[in-house]
Amino acid sequence: MNTTISPAAPSNLRTSATPYGYVVAAILSVVYTCNFLDRQLMSILQESIKADLKLTDTQLGLVSGLAFALVYTVLGIPIAWLADRTHRVRIIAIACAVWSLASAACGLAVSFPTLALARLGVGTGEAGGSPPAYSVIADYFPPRGRGVGLAIYALGVPIGSMVGSGVGASIDKAYGWRMAFFAVGAPGVLLALLVLLLVREPQRGRFDTKAPDADHKADRLSLSRSIRLFFTDPTLRLTALSSGMSAFVGYALLNWTPSFLIRDKHMDRADLALYYSLLVGLTGMFGTFGSGWLVDRFARLNRRAYALVPMAAFALSLPCFLGFVWAPTWQLALVFLAGPAMLNNMYLAPAITVVQNAVPSAQRGVSSAILLFVLNLIGLGGGPVFIGKVSDMLAPTHGAQSLQLALYALTPFFVLTMLAHYAASRAIERDMARTAAIPASA
Repeated sequence: MNTTISPAAPSNLRTSATPYGYVVAAILSVVYTCNFLDRQLMSILQESIKADLKLTDTQLGLVSGLAFALVYTVLGIPIAWLADRTHRVRIIAIACAVWSLASAACGLAVSFPTLALARLGVGTGEAGGSPPAYSVIADYFPPRGRGVGLAIYALGVPIGSMVGSGVGASIDKAYGWRMAFFAVGAPGVLLALLVLLLVREPQRGRFDTKAPDADHKADRLSLSRSIRLFFTDPTLRLTALSSGMSAFVGYALLNWTPSFLIRDKHMDRADLALYYSLLVGLTGMFGTFGSGWLVDRFARLNRRAYALVPMAAFALSLPCFLGFVWAPTWQLALVFLAGPAMLNNMYLAPAITVVQNAVPSAQRGVSSAILLFVLNLIGLGGGPVFIGKVSDMLAPTHGAQSLQLALYALTPFFVLTMLAHYAASRAIERDMARTAAIPASA
């Protein structure tokens, strides 16, 4: 399960990265912020888009979730496989430029098909973002400090949500939803150039069991064999499944909360831009970084912490979620929302760390892509569409309350998510038992 620390390679004994390693993690976190900002801008603008393009809630769920998720997940694996064999930093930079241009193109949409096509372009670019970045960060952070390094990168999720909510809602109110896409997409091209200038391609596998200068080409597998080995490993398989269930709840809530606050809680877009954006940003950053910090410490005592920390987070999140949906005012709703906004982010950094620590360096990119394939296909592809579909089904009989009732329908998925994380923790425990049973000389 965990990467073995080799006594023959002194650098492997480090428990923290060099200062430049933290700089790299911070730069790539900015890229991920741009990535997530472009991805989530749809949820902030979808009420305006719905009115302008005459879309249904199901269509909104498709363009914000499934249409993006399909191309993102399918292309992510072969791109990651290429990144395991070529220059990862260049792939990240190219991907950043592509998704930024495609996001700007969303502002040109005149119908559901043209908007969906532009979103496919965003998914195509973003498919090349995270798996190579995970691999790069794993080569700047040793296993015992990798949770924090990957949590720094994952801060792009709450920061991107915060910036997207604030900037997107403000521009939408002042200039319209199309200008919001143009304004958010353009800076990504410049950021792609900065990545090429500031981020150095690290030595692959420098903290692995092999000596830092060892040839890792022997660890490279065919794409089909890499996929097969991932899904035959119980820990990786259940980590991916529990992450997918977590993302189902997380993306359903993240994509529909702005619409819910506007429709049901009568929140003004100016208040949305200020209060909602600050809430999801600050609580999300605390939860994301906190999860990485917690698992780096608790996993030294028991590696089940990689799954038990997210399980506990979702258990604490459920009553807050129910309070959020029930709350009679948007002010009280935001108070309850602070719980899910913080706690529902606490699965990603631990899951990425499990994968990065469990596979050889030559397979980290494609293994990360497989994790994201499952996570996004279940979560991003299912969560937003589920809420939109249930809302449309209930609209004829429940009218304005249909979205509120659709959100209540998420409750069983919180329970399923907790059970999935518990199952992953048991798989990790079995890995620990097998490792302990192997003689030291083996």
